[in-house]
Amino acid sequence: MAAPMLRWKRLSGSTGPVPRPRHGHRAVAIKELMVVFGGGNEGIVDELHVYNTATNQWFIPAVRGDIPPGCAAYGFVCDGTRLLVFGGMVEYGKYSNDLYELQASRWEWKKLKPKPPKHGPPPCPRLGHSLSLVGSRCYLFGGLANDSEDPKNNIPRYLNDLYVLELKPGSGVHGWEIPVTHCMPPPPRESHTAVVFQPRLGKHPILIIYGGMSGCRLGDLWTLDVEWNYCLRGSCRCKGDRVSASILS
Repeated sequence: MAAPMLRWKRLSGSTGPVPRPRHGHRAVAIKELMVVFGGGNEGIVDELHVYNTATNQWFIPAVRGDIPPGCAAYGFVCDGTRLLVFGGMVEYGKYSNDLYELQASRWEWKKLKPKPPKHGPPPCPRLGHSLSLVGSRCYLFGGLANDSEDPKNNIPRYLNDLYVLELKPGSGVHGWEIPVTHCMPPPPRESHTAVVFQPRLGKHPILIIYGGMSGCRLGDLWTLDVEWNYCLRGSCRCKGDRVSASILS
């Protein structure tokens, strides 16, 4: 069977407050809405914009609650109408390990304080990590930490740690866990991509990690069976950092 023909189309003529140019932001989809938060443009951006794909219109919701500071290169997942933001760069050389929840049904922010793992420390402040949702669990992997207490004197440390965050139904979280994996983990990295693939026939979900940066651009491919915590390295000839990937069902 021939592969389907894909065609890009640049959208124009949208109305409403269009976001200014930026990088390091994140976006998720809620039905016909695309929610865009943060990023960088002459400093860290704290703006929240929403694009309605049905009407080709942007709007800025009136948010309330524990509104987070601007951040870039953070983790962003969507569970129904609940959005979770973890970590990222909040100013030059200063990284975060704060966790925020946004209830998009009423545009209300809430700062969450998950319990630390029973065995080990909670995730350190970081940027460029991945945060992936599998059922009621978020999988946090890797990123870049700053081992210097002086934000102007950055001492980078690439990470390859893996954490799991259990979500409560509707709102809130339980706590961080450090799963035991039955394999050698991927090398440390940041700005990689991570997607969740659900095979057919009732097989376990697979977390797929590709590329990133660790002093040089990476082009390796890794998978993790999230039920058995067993990982496998694949093969890929291309290399890249700050890559993006998505699953189409």
